[in-house]
Amino acid sequence: MDIIISMCTSGLMIAPPIIIAALGAMFAERSGVINIAMEGIMTVGAFVAATVCVLLEPSMSSNAAWVGVAAAVVAGVIYSILLAVSAINFRADQTIAGTAVNLLSTGLCVYLCQIIFGQQRTIAFATGISRIQSVPILGDIPIIGDILFKNVYPTFYISIILTIVVWYIAFKTPFGLRLRACGENPHAAASVGVKVIKMRWIGVLISGAFAGLAGAFLVLTTSIQFTANTIHGTGFIAIAALIFGKWNPLGCFGAGLFFGLSQALGTRASLIPILNMIPSDFFNCIPYILTIIVLIITSGRGVAPKAEGQIYDAGQR
Repeated sequence: MDIIISMCTSGLMIAPPIIIAALGAMFAERSGVINIAMEGIMTVGAFVAATVCVLLEPSMSSNAAWVGVAAAVVAGVIYSILLAVSAINFRADQTIAGTAVNLLSTGLCVYLCQIIFGQQRTIAFATGISRIQSVPILGDIPIIGDILFKNVYPTFYISIILTIVVWYIAFKTPFGLRLRACGENPHAAASVGVKVIKMRWIGVLISGAFAGLAGAFLVLTTSIQFTANTIHGTGFIAIAALIFGKWNPLGCFGAGLFFGLSQALGTRASLIPILNMIPSDFFNCIPYILTIIVLIITSGRGVAPKAEGQIYDAGQR
């Protein structure tokens, strides 16, 4: 039982960045822009969060982590402008543009680390985001309290709140309706006065903010410093969670939990007596194997926005 609780606790630490990044990607793709660049934007967010945390720790102690989170959100928005300009204004192929943004991010962050810290990574920060030791009353519930309300990062609760807020915005507000219309039929949306270019820009910038936040949460909860391998495919797993969750915030949350727990299984499987004889490298592959399996299973059941990836040209109306 202790191993299961430990595995679930690890899963709840890993899942929030996946969930939040998937929610961000949903905004871009619901507006009609494929955001393959989530990995790169998360990398920039993680770098900025770690750097700010390191630089401010001597004066701000534990609060430096949350300042780093805010800075990462801003950095994510700024960096996502590259994708927005190339894919929306210059009408570049969105997949290629996103791939270029991804490739640039690692080299850029490593270069800045070399300038700021004299090495290809940040120096270690003493304290990132602290765990909540126990939620009053709820932490006393048997088993469930041990899993959900003890020794849990606040990022998990933030991901729940964001999921609810994003669901409400996407499906219960005029803004959400306009955003989804741009991803389904941009010409029809434009015919009733919706500014498609503006909505797509907003979708990409919001996805950048969420990706920056996800990168910050990842580095400040699962690591002690930023390296080129900090994100390590999490952005792509978030896109898989978005597809698995059928471009719905609640589905993204469930898919994010699934992938988070699968990664926790990969790191904790060696503690299970029956499995400890299998090489650990096999378990490191589990999250990515499950990602491929999920994408194969759901490939024929996609409900992607109809105009996703299509270049909007008002003259083709």
